[in-house]
Amino acid sequence: MAAEVTVVCCGEAVFLLCKYCNTALGISSSSKDLFVGTALFTIAAFSTVRRAPAVPLRSRAFLAFHHAICVVSRAGILTNLHAGALNAQTNNSYVHTEAVQAALAKHKERKMAVPMPSKRRSLVVQTSMDAYTPPDTSSGSEDEGSVQGDSQGTPTSSQGSINMEHWISQAIHGSTTSTTSSSSTQSGGSGAAHRLADVMAQTHIENHSAPPDVTTYTSEHSIQVERPQGSTARVAPKYGNAELMETGDGVPVSSRVSAKIQQLVNTLKRPKRPPLREFFVDDFEELLEVQQPDPNQPKPEGAQMLAMRGEQLGVVTNWPPSLEAALQRWGTISPKAPCLTTMDTNGKPLYILTYGKLWTRSMKVAYNILHKLGTKQEPMVRPGDRVTLVFPNNDPAAFMVAFYGCLLAEVVPVPIEVPLTRKDAGSQQIGFLLGSCGVTVALTSDACHKGLPKSPTGEIPQFKGWPKLLWFVTESKHLSKPPRDWFPHIKDANNDTAYIEYKTCKDGSVLGVTVTRIALLTHCQALTQACGYTEAETIVNVLDFKKDVGLWHGILTSVMNMMHVISIPYSLMKVNPLSWIQKVCQYKAKVACVKSRDMHWALVAHRDQRDINLSSLRMLIVADGANPWSISSCDAFLNVFQSKGLRQEVICPCASSPEALTVAIRRPTDDSNQPPGRGVLSMHGLTYGVIRVDSEEKLSVLTVQDVGLVMPGAIMCSVKPDGIPQLCKTDEIGELCVCAIATGTSYYGLSGMTKNTFEVFPMTSSGGPITEYPFIRTGLLGFIGPGGLVFVIGKMDGLMVVSGRRHNADDIVATALAVEPMKFVYRGRIAVFSVSVLHDERIVIVAEQRPDSTEEDSFQWMSRVLQAIDSIHQVGVYCLALVPANTLPKTPLGGIHLSETKQLFLEGSLHPCNVLMCPHTCVTNLPKPRQKQPEIGPASVMVGNLVSGKRIAQASGRDLGQIEDNDQARKFLFLSEVLQWRAQTTPDHVLYTLLNCRGTIANSLTCVQLHKRAEKIAVMLMERGHLQDGDHVALVYPPGIDLIAAFYGCLYAGCVPITVRPPHPQNIATTLPTVKMIVEVSRSACLMTTQLICKLLRSREAAAAVDVRTWPPVLDTDDLPKKRPAQIYKPSNPETLAYLDFSVSTTGMLAGVKMSHAATSAFCRSIKLQCELYPSREVAICLDPYCGLGFVLWCLCSVYSGHQSILIPPSELETNPALWLLAVSQYKVRDTFCSYSVMELCTKGLGSQTESLKARGLDLSRVRTCVVVAEERPRIALTQSFSKLFKDLGLHPRAVSTSLGCRVNLAICLQGTSGPDPTTVYVDMRALRHDRVRLVERGSPHSLPLMESGKILPGVRIIIANPETKGPLGDSHLGEIWVHSTHNASGYFTIYGDESLQSDHFNSRLSFGDTQTIWARTGYLGFLRRTELTDANGERHDALYVVGALDEAMELRGMRYHPIDIETSVIRAHKSITECAVFTWTNLLVVVVELDGSEQEALDLVPLVTNVVLEEHYLIVGVVVVVDIGVIPINSRGEKQRMHLRDGFLADQLDPIYVAYNM
Repeated sequence: MAAEVTVVCCGEAVFLLCKYCNTALGISSSSKDLFVGTALFTIAAFSTVRRAPAVPLRSRAFLAFHHAICVVSRAGILTNLHAGALNAQTNNSYVHTEAVQAALAKHKERKMAVPMPSKRRSLVVQTSMDAYTPPDTSSGSEDEGSVQGDSQGTPTSSQGSINMEHWISQAIHGSTTSTTSSSSTQSGGSGAAHRLADVMAQTHIENHSAPPDVTTYTSEHSIQVERPQGSTARVAPKYGNAELMETGDGVPVSSRVSAKIQQLVNTLKRPKRPPLREFFVDDFEELLEVQQPDPNQPKPEGAQMLAMRGEQLGVVTNWPPSLEAALQRWGTISPKAPCLTTMDTNGKPLYILTYGKLWTRSMKVAYNILHKLGTKQEPMVRPGDRVTLVFPNNDPAAFMVAFYGCLLAEVVPVPIEVPLTRKDAGSQQIGFLLGSCGVTVALTSDACHKGLPKSPTGEIPQFKGWPKLLWFVTESKHLSKPPRDWFPHIKDANNDTAYIEYKTCKDGSVLGVTVTRIALLTHCQALTQACGYTEAETIVNVLDFKKDVGLWHGILTSVMNMMHVISIPYSLMKVNPLSWIQKVCQYKAKVACVKSRDMHWALVAHRDQRDINLSSLRMLIVADGANPWSISSCDAFLNVFQSKGLRQEVICPCASSPEALTVAIRRPTDDSNQPPGRGVLSMHGLTYGVIRVDSEEKLSVLTVQDVGLVMPGAIMCSVKPDGIPQLCKTDEIGELCVCAIATGTSYYGLSGMTKNTFEVFPMTSSGGPITEYPFIRTGLLGFIGPGGLVFVIGKMDGLMVVSGRRHNADDIVATALAVEPMKFVYRGRIAVFSVSVLHDERIVIVAEQRPDSTEEDSFQWMSRVLQAIDSIHQVGVYCLALVPANTLPKTPLGGIHLSETKQLFLEGSLHPCNVLMCPHTCVTNLPKPRQKQPEIGPASVMVGNLVSGKRIAQASGRDLGQIEDNDQARKFLFLSEVLQWRAQTTPDHVLYTLLNCRGTIANSLTCVQLHKRAEKIAVMLMERGHLQDGDHVALVYPPGIDLIAAFYGCLYAGCVPITVRPPHPQNIATTLPTVKMIVEVSRSACLMTTQLICKLLRSREAAAAVDVRTWPPVLDTDDLPKKRPAQIYKPSNPETLAYLDFSVSTTGMLAGVKMSHAATSAFCRSIKLQCELYPSREVAICLDPYCGLGFVLWCLCSVYSGHQSILIPPSELETNPALWLLAVSQYKVRDTFCSYSVMELCTKGLGSQTESLKARGLDLSRVRTCVVVAEERPRIALTQSFSKLFKDLGLHPRAVSTSLGCRVNLAICLQGTSGPDPTTVYVDMRALRHDRVRLVERGSPHSLPLMESGKILPGVRIIIANPETKGPLGDSHLGEIWVHSTHNASGYFTIYGDESLQSDHFNSRLSFGDTQTIWARTGYLGFLRRTELTDANGERHDALYVVGALDEAMELRGMRYHPIDIETSVIRAHKSITECAVFTWTNLLVVVVELDGSEQEALDLVPLVTNVVLEEHYLIVGVVVVVDIGVIPINSRGEKQRMHLRDGFLADQLDPIYVAYNM
């Protein structure tokens, strides 16, 4: 004991000075406590330290480590390290699993309802077992790019995984579990399956439709959802014939949607993780909450660390001056010595390469590369050029010959993986590396060359992104013998590049790390010294020999020391995971190079093989020792094989990186009394980059083992991971940096990145560099313990910074796998990465699901993983996705290709079979909900025509009274009189022409024909219908001439017409009830229609849909009386009712407005003036003629203005999309009107036909105005794409414009012929949510383009008012559009569905200012803006911009959202989303998307939809519903019926493909 410590007394205190690291360990004589910095270590009494045998166990352990490993001393930390843990047969491997179970048990009491997603049955079936093969169980290996490089090894088909797991648990559970440690990703996370099953049996959730909650910490119970008993009957669906739909748990969902939403709402009501501190700035901006540092977070308290030097690199006299010199030496003096033995898949030696053969063949390759490629004058490869080496993993001999051939020829080898297909994951990036290295030649083996994909002509195709390569086979039989006088030039190692090793970055890009010849040689020397290699030792290598540890030990250092390498190919490990152990026994190997997954596989396959003896091993190099979770594989392996001669001190973890080569390696010792160093660190502390021993909370700890000492001849330190490279404190986690000759020197061709990685000068706290030599960043996170022992806790690439805390992907994987490991997912087939959403990283977990696990099981597992990660890491998982087995992209050696997986996730091509999103739990940085400010009182605001310093937002069209024109129709008060006057003065003038789907005239009406037809209908109404004047008549006609005649017939008879869209013959069940409702609500005394529709109304289908006995009398106008009426009715007063206009709003309300004769005439006059309509004009109309402006243009305007209307029923465009435009061209029309649905049909249906239409003579150059008739915000994207598409056919972009109408005034704006073009402004969408207008530049973030809704019609006045206070607003302020006009409707006839609607829609007054004028409220939000343009009358032009309807807007988080904005974002999110509609239900945002693609893509959309709405609108989507095309109902104006959709969803009538409930 005296050798270990020196006792020093100082006053009251006594110090022990550790001989190895000079750390003073203080013992105060008063407390008899041994302390290091701040951590106390109590021992019985100081005297016990002197009498070593009596020292209590913990103190003895403390002193026994002569490196004082258990104390990360200067850090002020005592790590709770357990010496002799293995001797005491303690076992670390499965404690993490227990920790996870304990965490889950906490959640057990709170059975929370996480609603299970609903899946269409066809989607469930496809993920059944028969549908796919299990994953290639071999896959695993490479943890390059994969957080978890292995999968479940199945040694032989007879050994089922249950037996294996049972066996492992037997092997390991003969032990106590006193240590707090972690399960392994690389090792037996599976082992505790048995014990877990018992633990989980108690935590099993009883109610299957309600898995546990992941968001909260309360113990309330949630609503239990009853399963429907036995019944699977469905309500007659409103949306066509829906298949039987069921949730993932196989339960039919009739009426479960509402229950599930209720479940979700209840769950989300619970208190979540405490939100971040609120942060809100500036009136206009909603800022995201900013992460405030937690005042209680742990901070590093230690002193600044000191750089640690490795031992001096000894100079051994017989070390060769270069590696080629070593090869020459052994090849000539020991040509028979074995260099490499390769194995076949049966484990039999396939081939022995001797040093003599390696030397002669390498020379041959060198000669042929230099002299046989290209011509003598122009050789293809010169010394210093790069060539790529493409060799399969089962042919190390050919690779070795080629590699040394390149070294001898002084060309630079770039080893890469064999490309298997043209689209390998990451292959394009490898191609980029080869291109940037200027590679033109690929060396390969015969077998590999034959196996490469070939084109039909036998050529090897150019792989995606690769340069053009000459493939050169290096087998001796294909090569020319070098002349006798030719010898390679062997020089001493210098600074020329020796080889380039590829490295895959976190983002998937591939870099080439250049290693010089001197670095190569020095690295071999350092490894030889550290590992104590001697000549002719035998080494078993399981690793990839093309890069990293496998290359350094198995190809390079082995040759320097004339060692014999037994290479175990990956294919043999797949068949026999024990093969490497058998070879160690067979060859009595001294060294083996493995990864922890190889140890794990050996455990799984071991059984009771008696003939195993590992006593020959002096060093078992664990290549992935830098993964902290490898400790459990090491422990479990030692536990099992200790009885087979394996000594504890043989296990030597090492840490390496492509840039710094070997960073640290544990030295092999002969002293078995020195247990390895390990520390139990608090994961919570680690997330803040601070080393703390975990004392109370044993659940969230990370047990780490040392990876040995700094390499000989190197200096190491750790620097802060971000910002300037400042030295860490002793209790701080940093990125390890190394200064040595034996490292890479640059990233090939990338000087900027090289500077950041290879030329780092660590700074002290005073700001000076610690040495003049540059350090290299290793990409490893860790710390240096006392005595220079290096501890690694993760990789920079696996780091995810969430809300300011650092989490390591490997740790998250370990926790996920500890939840009922291996039961539902394949270990090693799990990827963890972070995506950036809303200014923070969000954790995503993707795992391959076993085909035999049910939907229910998988969902249960997913919700438990969320809970476990939440408890252990205190971080929320944003998205957890399970994909079918074998579908994740692989690295060449079978691990998961992480960046490629992330890419697939982000672009929506991952095709998961289960998804659970938890945005409500994770996203804590949303802006503060808005609090409405009290309005300013009127007195302080109003001064003349100014509101708070701004012009009042009011505008008007031209004054009808002052316009002088020769309008003859003006002298008539009634339209019926205008028609009689026209029939007398211009009887043969054609007013209407109706086209059929072929574009030919189906029917036409002159003035006199219309007059005579109307007379006959009037007679019919009076005689057959016995109607009085003032009676209401429903006109149920298809779009056409009959409708017009019937309308004027009603006017002639003094009846009030109501136009009604006829029922759809293919869909009577849903369309007939609406007809019936309008007829009843309008109190129609009779119904006029055609013979065909008459039959339809009396059909059996109609009887099933409505009660046909309650129809009013039905008159068939195909059979008209022959006589004229005695007299034509003339109304007594222009204010009497002319007609009723019924329409269903997008919110599902049926509203009829009253139009008086005066309003109707004023309306027609206003349109005539705005559009300059005269009898000589022709106007093409492609609109539905049932309500609003569409009806007025179709039926009324021609009679008033005398122009000819060419009528094109929109339904005809379904069979002939070009019909409307061909008619416009053929009739040389200057003015045309259409709806958005017509425009969309043309854009989609004729997109590819513009050339053929041009050939058919389609010419749109005469079109002066093309007006979209609408009652919504202009759809600028659609109008622009329409203009762009038909520009080549002569359409002027200025011609396309929109109009605005609403219930109170059927047309407020209409672009017309004269006056300025419609303008577009860009507003900030965030300000709009706060009911503010903020103009921004085009293209600025969050900008929304708004197009002017046409020009204000003559006779119309507009003002913008505050919808709540009714006060006037200023220019460019957002408010409700109020309108005053002679053609306003005179009131609602009735409103079906909301009888209590305010009467002030039609007669409102401002609360201050002009309080006399009576206004009608449109219900639309918008703003007026005075432009620099001038109107026809010379005034400055006021532009009206519509933002959206008030009753459509959604109030969320105190802000006003317009559905169209969210929908636009969602449609952009993925190419397969064709349409989208959003609505709210119980404050949850529900997004419905139509999928144009296979059902397998449905689940891809869920994360993308959630992401885009969060990013662009700061809203969390509650439910995502994926449906088929055509499910979202759209009315005749092309408007989405969102409320119908909502009702259909809640009544389970949508037959969705998938419904995801976001947590």
